[in-house]
Amino acid sequence: MNYFTVTAGDGRSSARCGVLETGHGIIETPCFMPVGTKATVKGLTPRQLHEEVGAQIILANTYHLFLQPGEQLVGELGGLHAFMGWDGPILTDSGGFQVFSLASLRTLEEEGVTFQSPVDGSRHLLTPERAIEIQEVLGADVIMAFDECTPYPVDYETARRSLRMTARWAERCKTARRRTDNLLFGIVQGSMYPELRRESAELTREIGFDGYALGGLSVGEEKSLMYEMIDMTAPLLPREQPRYLMGVGKPEDIVAAVAAGVDMFDCVLPTRNARNGMYFTWQGPLVIKQARYRTDSLPIDEQCSCYTCQNFSRAYLRHLFRSREILSSVLATIHNLYFYHRLMEKIRMQIKNGTFADFMKNFISNYDIS
Repeated sequence: MNYFTVTAGDGRSSARCGVLETGHGIIETPCFMPVGTKATVKGLTPRQLHEEVGAQIILANTYHLFLQPGEQLVGELGGLHAFMGWDGPILTDSGGFQVFSLASLRTLEEEGVTFQSPVDGSRHLLTPERAIEIQEVLGADVIMAFDECTPYPVDYETARRSLRMTARWAERCKTARRRTDNLLFGIVQGSMYPELRRESAELTREIGFDGYALGGLSVGEEKSLMYEMIDMTAPLLPREQPRYLMGVGKPEDIVAAVAAGVDMFDCVLPTRNARNGMYFTWQGPLVIKQARYRTDSLPIDEQCSCYTCQNFSRAYLRHLFRSREILSSVLATIHNLYFYHRLMEKIRMQIKNGTFADFMKNFISNYDIS
């Protein structure tokens, strides 16, 4: 099945446009996936995601849904799409990152990871086979292999042992697969060591997946080092299959990663920062709690046509935030996700027009991250 097609490329970088076909719709890439950890994108309804934001695909979390309400309940109620009322594509991560970053009293062995649930204290064993089973019961369109996400910094030998176990787990994930109506992505690890990234990419390619993800980045390393790992790893992955950069989502990072040939992104930043009163604009972040916006009649961004910017002033949005009104999070989330999706649209248009390199230069020079 030819489920991914590269439709355009940029002559001055590795940026490319593509079309990814799934059982619940077609996705134009490069794309951004809003994070719906517990089967909900915080602050928005599925209708708002469709109509106000224009989201093509969302991400849900295997670890959290396994613990609560449990994948069997979701399956019995028609799968994740029916459960949450979203009829578009869904990607589920394998839970590897959450097991290693959130779970307590965990024990790592070749079989898998035993951990204590933060919900009720119960003990669980999550194996590669179990991670695939859970995701298939949930019914996601794109599922991820179970991996070990190493912390940063980590020594060379630990990173090497980890990536090799991740590769063995990836092979078990592929063997455990039962459904044929989804896409299975493998994950490249290797921390910040170029030779280990290369080894991990080779091992993962040898197993063979429907797509490939760059994992273990944006975990505390310097931005320049993250860019170096993206730039050297992306070309090692098959050109004819989608490439997914996990958990990296600042606007300037997305633009740089697109230039390296990355197709898919997810991050909690637009929704989390919205709840904390930070708006993304074409000039850079805007923190609405600042006193200078108390009487400001302008919209958040005069270049933005989202519902929030078309109807509300900075003064009103500051009032909502300082009053801790629920509407503050809703309106900020609409704006931030709208901004991200218009950014991806602009990127795709620039690639198709052959002007992405100029767009990238102008965006980086005009986007104030201070």
